[in-house]
Amino acid sequence: MSADDVLVVLESLRRAEADAWIGGGWGIDVLIGEQTRDHRDLDLMHRREQEDAVLAALGAEDFVESLDRRPVRFVVTAPDGREIDLHPLVFAADGSATQASPEPEHPFAYPSACFGTGTIRGTSVPCLSAERQVYFHQGYEPTHRDRHDMAQLRRVFGITTHF
Repeated sequence: MSADDVLVVLESLRRAEADAWIGGGWGIDVLIGEQTRDHRDLDLMHRREQEDAVLAALGAEDFVESLDRRPVRFVVTAPDGREIDLHPLVFAADGSATQASPEPEHPFAYPSACFGTGTIRGTSVPCLSAERQVYFHQGYEPTHRDRHDMAQLRRVFGITTHF
């Protein structure tokens, strides 16, 4: 998934008036303001009530659903292999959100302060905060990519990470 691909996807969602925030590897690169590695997919958090608009916008870009793990997540894939991993969020009045988890009694939490912005090629884009990225990168054995991403957050923001 290239920087241009990400910008096209976000513009399509903007036109559809669907809110989405970048997480995962691209989320870290947009916080830093530069692409530091190749990305096999794009992780997007979106408002669950806007899911029809999200799917319509991505369908117009030739993405089709390829994996359904709702209510936790689902994946759409383009014919050329580009993937978007979608995470439905339910927002509260205070701007915080939750995402279903494989353990229903322990949903993933998104405090209102974790929704911010980063940049791709000088374009401002919505993303998750560095602190929330660190939070979601714990409790599992990290991959080489995970280690690279956390190193970038330490380098740029001077924050403590778990690995």
